[in-house]
Amino acid sequence: MPELASDLGLSKKIQDVRASGIRIFDNKVSTIPGIIKLTLGEPDMNTPKHVKKAAIKSIKENDSHYAPQKGKLELRKAISNYLNKVTGIDYNPETEIIVTVGATEAINATLFALTNPGDKVAIPTPVFSLYWPVATLADADYVLINTAEDDFKLTPQKLEKAAEENPAIKTVILNYPTNPTGVEYTEDEIRALAKVIEEKHLYVITDEIYSSLTYGVKHFSIASLIPERAIYISGLSKSHAMTGYRLGYVAGPAKIMEQIGKVHGLMVTTTTDSSQAAAIEALENGLDDPDEYRRVYQKRRDFVLKALEEMGMHAVKPDGAFYIFAKIPAKYGKDDMQFALDLAFKEKVGITPGSAFGPGGEGYVRLSYASSDENLHEAMKRIKQFLQEDK
Repeated sequence: MPELASDLGLSKKIQDVRASGIRIFDNKVSTIPGIIKLTLGEPDMNTPKHVKKAAIKSIKENDSHYAPQKGKLELRKAISNYLNKVTGIDYNPETEIIVTVGATEAINATLFALTNPGDKVAIPTPVFSLYWPVATLADADYVLINTAEDDFKLTPQKLEKAAEENPAIKTVILNYPTNPTGVEYTEDEIRALAKVIEEKHLYVITDEIYSSLTYGVKHFSIASLIPERAIYISGLSKSHAMTGYRLGYVAGPAKIMEQIGKVHGLMVTTTTDSSQAAAIEALENGLDDPDEYRRVYQKRRDFVLKALEEMGMHAVKPDGAFYIFAKIPAKYGKDDMQFALDLAFKEKVGITPGSAFGPGGEGYVRLSYASSDENLHEAMKRIKQFLQEDK
C-alpha cells in the first residue's frame, strides 16, 4: 500500500471541513452485529417496476453514450411539465432546467455558481448537514439560524434579524418538508418568508426533495411566489425510491442557470443514460407511484410516534419526509451522542444524534421510519427495554 510522500501537502480548506456527522455515526454503529439501523434516509421500498424496466431497456438498447450536458431534452421537458403542475411555473426546458447527479450535486453546483468570497449563506437549523460544508467549499461563509424555539421552523422575524445583522447574506436555504424534523410550512408561513426574501434582496435555494411525501397537508413551493429569486432543487430519490440512480435536478431563471450549468459540466459532465431513461418514465407515467409510499410511511409514522410518546420521548409531529426528531430522556441532558451510542451498543438500535444537524439539534435524536414494519416494531421493543433498564 503506497503512503503519501512526506514532502506533499493537502488542501487546508478540505482538511478543515468536517465529514457528515450522519455518515460518521452511521459508519461507527454499522459494524455492530444484529443492529437495526434507523440512521439513514434510505427508502426501504423498491423502485417501481415500470421505472426499472425503462432503465433496463435503455441498457439493452446500448443507450450508453454521453448525454447532453444539461440532461436529455426529453427528460428536461418531463421535469418542466411536472414542475408546472406542482408550482405553476413554466420553466423553459432548454435554458432553465439542469439534470444533476442527485440533489446533492445540484446543491453543490448552485452554491458554487452563486457565491463569492465573503458572501454568506443563511441556513435554518437543525437541518441536513450538507449545506454548510458545501458553502465552505464554495468560499462562502454561513449563518446558522436555530429554529428549535419556533417548532423547528424559520420565522420571518428571525430571517429578517439575521439579514440585518449580516448584510453579506446573499441567499437563504430552505429544506421542507425538513430533514431531520419532518415539519412542513404552511402557505401563509411561506408567503411571510418570501416577503422578507424580496425585501432583503436575497436568493432562496429551495430544496424540496421530500415534497411528494406529505401526510394530510398540501405542500406549497416558495418558488411559485418568487420564481425570479428561487432556485428549485429536487429529484426522484425519495418520491420513487431511486436513491441509487442518483438523479436530481435544479431549475431557476436562465441567467443563473447558465452559471450553474458551467459548474455542473466541470464537476460531472452529465448524468447516466439509464438513470435518465428511468426518470423520464417516472415523471411521464409514474406520478401516482408515491401514493402507496405515502400510505405506508404515514402508517409507520403514526406507529413510531405513538410508541415513542408512550416511552416519554416526545417529538414534533412530522407532516412529511420519513423522520421523527425525538427529545432524549432528561437524565442525558443534551448529550444526544452518548444516548445514541448507549442505545446502539446496549440494545443494538442505530439512530442519529440530533447534534449532527446543527444548532437546535442538541438533546434530540433522529429516527428514520423508512424501514420495514418488522424492523420498526423490534426497534421500538429494544428502545423501550433500554429506557427501562437505564432508569
